[in-house]
Amino acid sequence: MRVYAVQFSIAWEDKAVNFATVRRMLSDGSPLPGSLVVLPEMFATGFSMNVDRIAEPRQGPTAAFLSSLAAEWKSYVIGGVATLADGGKARNEAVVFDPMGGEIARYVKQQPFTLGGERERYTAGTHHVVVVCGEFTLAPLVCYDLRFPELFRPAARDGAEVIAVIANWPRPRDAHWLALLRARAIENQAYVVGVNRCGHDPRLVYRGQSLIVDPHGNTLAEAGEGEELLSADLDRKELVDYRRKFPALADMAVEHFRW
Repeated sequence: MRVYAVQFSIAWEDKAVNFATVRRMLSDGSPLPGSLVVLPEMFATGFSMNVDRIAEPRQGPTAAFLSSLAAEWKSYVIGGVATLADGGKARNEAVVFDPMGGEIARYVKQQPFTLGGERERYTAGTHHVVVVCGEFTLAPLVCYDLRFPELFRPAARDGAEVIAVIANWPRPRDAHWLALLRARAIENQAYVVGVNRCGHDPRLVYRGQSLIVDPHGNTLAEAGEGEELLSADLDRKELVDYRRKFPALADMAVEHFRW
């Protein structure tokens, strides 16, 4: 399967501009049918705490846009969406669509970024999600989740072979971003697709550095600091053979899981 990571400079709280940028980048790159296209966390608005302004219904315009992309390119598409929740809060979600444009999975970020005020404005998710995308089983996670390996382990236990981490990960901690993506790939014997934004918002600068890593932690593709449609081929046979020859996942002490 070919995977495409759409790294771009998100226009602050301007959905129309961001939709246009994504369409332009995909048109220039022409993803192959059956591919996996991954957009950053909250790609339509940036990492905004203005939930009254940006949050949408479950079937709002951002979900409709993702659905249209999937159908147009006949590919699986993952993107970050802020949706309405109870109590005046929102949910920071990763939503997955199939090549017909149908929604097949919806994951809510389990670890809101407390330092950035996210916990006050967004409701935390309570469970992981795994979904079949073509020949692979995929688990989506979101940004700050990356710092918590215990959120990844249950997904690996339940068969995740590709882990997509969508993010707005800022410049001061970019070395952590790269190290943790490789660590999550190695310990879960999975492909990891980390898709970050670039550019800046009213508070922070983002260096991009989207990264596609194989189950050994080797880099398959890495973006720079600007807008880029990053791509790589994922080989399921290689992954299955590696897990068979080095069956570390079979030694997981699942009795210690509390999920």
